[in-house]
Amino acid sequence: MDKAAVRQAVTLDPAWVAELRVQWTALMEMAVWGEVKSSRMGAATRMRKRLLDVGEKLRSLAADRDWIPHPREQVKNALGSAFSLKDALLQFERAAQDMDGGTDCAVFGARAVQLHQSLLARLPELENTWAALLDSQYLDEDTDD
Repeated sequence: MDKAAVRQAVTLDPAWVAELRVQWTALMEMAVWGEVKSSRMGAATRMRKRLLDVGEKLRSLAADRDWIPHPREQVKNALGSAFSLKDALLQFERAAQDMDGGTDCAVFGARAVQLHQSLLARLPELENTWAALLDSQYLDEDTDD
């Protein structure tokens, strides 16, 4: 694998990361300090934990991978981070469906949708790029014979 191509592929657009960070932070602040409630006992706490997990997975996706010595492992790490983030987002969205009251509930829902759309606007393309890089490794091995 070409190290420069891998570095470029696993380095995310800083503007996109900053946008996601702002959206997640606003959502987290609203989840903790806003008037977002649920008629189900414990649902708000569960939703906050799921949202925190989304933030941790988002941070993992955006992390620098230079510490990983092998380019292939950098790509696998990025792809794994993307899958973990999508799973965490799904778990959060399921938990957020229980939020059914409070003056900020509608805004909270809209912000959750916005985060989802912002993530999925670019994440599938990145996943495809990373998967193609991994596939190219096997194609290169086949041509070496």
